[in-house]
This record gives sequence, structure tokens and C-alpha cells, in this order.
Amino acid sequence: MKLMRYPETLAVVKLGPGADLPAWAEASSILSITATATETSVVCAARSVPKKSVHQRPFTAFEVEGPLDFALTGILAGLLTPLAEAGISVFTLSTFDTDWILVPGGDADRAEEEWRRSGHEVLPAVPATPSRKKK
Repeated sequence: MKLMRYPETLAVVKLGPGADLPAWAEASSILSITATATETSVVCAARSVPKKSVHQRPFTAFEVEGPLDFALTGILAGLLTPLAEAGISVFTLSTFDTDWILVPGGDADRAEEEWRRSGHEVLPAVPATPSRKKK
């Protein structure tokens, strides 16, 4: 598999059930909101997260190159097993097209090393090009 490493520092924030997205929740490489009956979790840029909030940081995001077909199996297992064997914790997210693996910031280089040892490729993420509107 091929993964792209994003440079931003991310945070995972816990909000109450039914909470609205706070104004400070800034997007960077990813902005994810997951709501259940018992909590709302937000993954966002760490730079504006209030210190008093319930959160964990820093995280580094790795995007699995996609799009991934919904019928594929074992993608995350193949990527997470080397990290588990190395004692690296993860926080995972899935979107329609792909999977994202967040690792504690201090473990990002080790995660890259473990993936490369397992035959995966890790590249720096290419910044998105702003779309241009036709005149």
C-alpha cells in the first residue's frame, strides 16, 4: 500500500452528545465529526483547540492511497499489524474513498519505518491545488 504523511498537528476532541461543531474546530488535512448517542468526536487542526477541552494531541495523519473499493478486505489489518507489533497506538478514520491512520506525533517516524519494513510506501502529502472557477 501507499500512504501519504500530512504535516499538520491534529487533535482528537471529545464533545457532549449532540454538540454543534465549535468555531475553533479548524480543518487542515482532515476535519472529521463523528456523533453517537453518547458523544461527539472531532478530529481537527490542533492549533486552536482550547486547553480546557477534553482532547488528545498531537497526532500525525497518514492517508491510505485511494479510492479503495468497499469489497476490499484486510487493508487496515495489513497496515495496523506492524504498528501494533511495534507498540504504536493508532486512531483510525474511514471516508468514502479511503482510510486515515492517526498516530501520536512522537511515533510518526517510527510508524513510517515500520510500514517501510513491511513493504509499504510512505510519501509526503501533496498539498491540494485550489480549484479555479471559470470566468
